[in-house]
Amino acid sequence: MTPETLSKRTLLFVNAAHALDHFVLLIYPTAVIAIAAQTNLSYAELIGLATGAFVAFGLCSLPMGWLSDRFGRRNMLAVFFIGYGLSCLGVASADRPAAFAGWLLVLGVASAIYHPVGSTMLVSHARQLGRDLGVNAVWGNLGAASAAGVTALIAANFGWRFAFVLPGLVCLVLGAAFIALVPGDGNPSANRSGKAELIPVNRPKALLAIFAVAVIAGGMTFNITTIALPKVIDERLGLDLPLALIGSLATLVFVFGAATQWLMGRLVDRYTLPALFVGLALFQPLGLALAATTSGVPLLIGLVMTMAAIYGQVVVNDAMVARYVPAQHRAKAFSVRYFLGFTVSGFVVPMLAVLHAQGGFGLVLAGATVFGLIVWCAALAFFFLAQAAPTANTVPAEP
Repeated sequence: MTPETLSKRTLLFVNAAHALDHFVLLIYPTAVIAIAAQTNLSYAELIGLATGAFVAFGLCSLPMGWLSDRFGRRNMLAVFFIGYGLSCLGVASADRPAAFAGWLLVLGVASAIYHPVGSTMLVSHARQLGRDLGVNAVWGNLGAASAAGVTALIAANFGWRFAFVLPGLVCLVLGAAFIALVPGDGNPSANRSGKAELIPVNRPKALLAIFAVAVIAGGMTFNITTIALPKVIDERLGLDLPLALIGSLATLVFVFGAATQWLMGRLVDRYTLPALFVGLALFQPLGLALAATTSGVPLLIGLVMTMAAIYGQVVVNDAMVARYVPAQHRAKAFSVRYFLGFTVSGFVVPMLAVLHAQGGFGLVLAGATVFGLIVWCAALAFFFLAQAAPTANTVPAEP
């Protein structure tokens, strides 16, 4: 197999894995509405059972980069497909709170594989960094976007268990195809026409600390918004809508995030990353504040602004790791990046349950606004500190 063919196949499966990673993780926040209707448990009690999944999503990201260096990225991505599929079938078989919590924890561990492993594979096989990052991000966003709508439609027509069974089977089939069609990691970097350039900096530790703050705060807004979105629309839109329509509106909001990711993928190749970071981050607190204080159409506008900023920032953050971190350290850097963002934000689930019980989603969104302001302030600090970077010519990030 030629390096070019290997890269094309790898990118295709990496993109599909990204879509599934976000789709499967967001099945439960929508399915829980149907599960609550069939049980005596409240939304707050049921959503709390997913705490382990979202904590594991971040906590287990840390060792995945090291494991991929030891066992191979291709092998780890195969484990992702198979593990995700089996855990979906496990959740579908649950009938008690303890079973839900246990299988959701397993699902969270499997989901943690993708970002540190898949992102490193993407950067290694990318033919044009910004474009391929943007395309990959759109796949992930479309997975998140379709989760609410598809889950609602399946649950409404066939029951919530099928909402887990069908994606689980898709994961298993894709896993088998991946193992058969992608024989190994390969060494495609030497054959690419365009390579990511490493940006030199004067104060890497200070920039790293600021970036870590932005990643942690951004992880909070990411999870608050994506987990709560279906229920926010259900409660605050001001209309009595069926579950299927609620899911469709949530999907529409996510689609705007996908469009922003496609745009940011193009802009990353043309403009400086710190400038893009500052401009995009501003829309997080603005959109969240609007959503927290309104209902109806203004609420939807605020959610669209927020989702566009959150998902656009994913492209920028991944590009920053690719451009500021040498290739030999990149898998570990992606592990730390997602560990920080997803582990801390994994505690969003119990926080969401408490805030919702005390003040509804107005209070939940107000809290998210604070984290959005932190992201923007960190972006400003990164921008000004990066201006002091060396003016020497950039060097290739790949050996």
